[in-house]
Amino acid sequence: MSYSALAVTSVVAVLVVDLFVYRTRMVTRPVFWVAYAIIVTFQLLMNGVLTGLEVVTYDPGAIWGPRIVYAPVEDLLFGFAMITLTLASWAAVNRRANTARRRGRDTDTRRSSTR
Repeated sequence: MSYSALAVTSVVAVLVVDLFVYRTRMVTRPVFWVAYAIIVTFQLLMNGVLTGLEVVTYDPGAIWGPRIVYAPVEDLLFGFAMITLTLASWAAVNRRANTARRRGRDTDTRRSSTR
């Protein structure tokens, strides 16, 4: 599978996880897009430095071709998938912990009784 196909597949997979598995609906919230705009700014900055100085190079046959600040578009797709999966997972874990806490099942670790 090519780099481009993997990038698109990762975005689709993460959207399915966010919307249908975790059901956090992270991508439907304006606050997510504001946070993502901040993140993508720094991603483009670092990708631009790394690819502009040729620290990282890409096989032209493995990518679509369009670049943003020297980095292939596919890098933005992978970045989106990584950030979205991380934030959706964090929200899902917090929701689960809060639900357990409300039901009286404390999820915090307790001190060991052995010394």
